[in-house]
Amino acid sequence: MPSAHFPDLKDSAVLITGGSSGIGAALVEGFLKQGARVAFLDIDRKAGNALVGRLSQETETAPVFIPADLRDVEALHRAVEQAAAAIGPIGVLINNAARDDRNLLEEVTQETWDESQAVNLRPHFFMAQAVAPYMRTLGKGSIINFSSIAFMLNMGDLPVYATAKAGIIGLTKSLAGHLGPANIRVNAVLPGMVVTERQKQLWLTEESIKAMIEKQCLKRTLLADDMVGPCLYLASDCSAGVTAQTMIVDGGVF
Repeated sequence: MPSAHFPDLKDSAVLITGGSSGIGAALVEGFLKQGARVAFLDIDRKAGNALVGRLSQETETAPVFIPADLRDVEALHRAVEQAAAAIGPIGVLINNAARDDRNLLEEVTQETWDESQAVNLRPHFFMAQAVAPYMRTLGKGSIINFSSIAFMLNMGDLPVYATAKAGIIGLTKSLAGHLGPANIRVNAVLPGMVVTERQKQLWLTEESIKAMIEKQCLKRTLLADDMVGPCLYLASDCSAGVTAQTMIVDGGVF
């Protein structure tokens, strides 16, 4: 977890999607340790409640967990309203939630295509739509969209997921253009191979992790905590002049 302190983040209202585990859980903890008021959305109630229980013992304030299915746009908007009621007008939004299912060209159906976009791309737009009025009221804001380097790796089993992650770059730049006059910044973070428990259970092997490390300039495993510092920077006034940008955090693959 980063040791740097960002005083302007104290008491800021931060909303994180997919916050129950992995990168999202690390972000929830990281912002709490900066003194921010944090709410997070996730479909996994068990993991979300467990995270609240752990952090309530380890941090000065506990996060607010709001169960939500981001595929349901109306439920998404209601969850944002609940979050704002609990922690105040949202000044930082981190669109982290994702699901990196593998699909081959021949296997993809209309249903699997739509399901992936409903999880990996569509919520980024509608979350931004829902929080923008709060940020306009505050006179500033920071939206951080999680993309991935996956769409740059020519991975043959990720056509649907890669499409969504590439689309997030275009969405980020368009939102930055629209919201910039309101002093709302929009940037994207592109993680490399971040080794989480879910990734190890589903996709990663010792051999695949070793192969990626060989491609990296930094010869170590990337962990969820490695994504916290970049997000703290993009959320804080330290990046007050930074918008419409993509930050690759992959240990030096690209």
